[in-house]
Amino acid sequence: MDKQTLPPAPWTQRADCARLVSALGPESMRWVGGAVRDTLLDIAVKDVDAATTHLPGQVIELCNTAGIRTVPTGIDHGTITAILPDGPVEVTTLRKDVSTDGRRATVAFAEDWQEDAARRDFTINALYAHPETLQISDYFGGLEDLATRRVRFIGDAHERIREDHLRILRYFRFQARFGAQLDEEAEAACSELADTLKGLSRERVAMELLNLLALPDP
Repeated sequence: MDKQTLPPAPWTQRADCARLVSALGPESMRWVGGAVRDTLLDIAVKDVDAATTHLPGQVIELCNTAGIRTVPTGIDHGTITAILPDGPVEVTTLRKDVSTDGRRATVAFAEDWQEDAARRDFTINALYAHPETLQISDYFGGLEDLATRRVRFIGDAHERIREDHLRILRYFRFQARFGAQLDEEAEAACSELADTLKGLSRERVAMELLNLLALPDP
């Protein structure tokens, strides 16, 4: 597992984020996903997400004790939103997929950071940062892929797409935003499984396409 330290950024120094860390405990949570990725790329961070070993009910209880208001935005999938003065933070319990049908996943809560990372889509989205030391945990080579601007599925690209068919469009959105080096396995898997998009709702496909078209020079 590769490790390095996340550089200081405005969001990592927020007093309200420090309050959330204190409430949940620094060893029980990690910053994860886009905030970590974009900070490493020196891109302004819009949304902050955290992963935790606490169950959703525990997150609510700990936040309430600390005077932090919460909203159960996706509690069935383990996500609680902490309403903070400088912007909300989504806190999600570590998860593993139990079953998937390409449209939705049935998940179970987990306790292992790498197990949680394994269910994510791309290596560059599976970077975790300790909330105090800012040390990054990289289980699947995301740091190297980020350095070379390579968008790569975690593990087998075909399996990741079969889990969630929308990942085909997500791949091209992330490739348009971050990619410089094409990943042959990803490109082949997207092409071979393109017909699976027909089974998705028009709303989900439309939203992903709009996100793609909203990028500069898509």
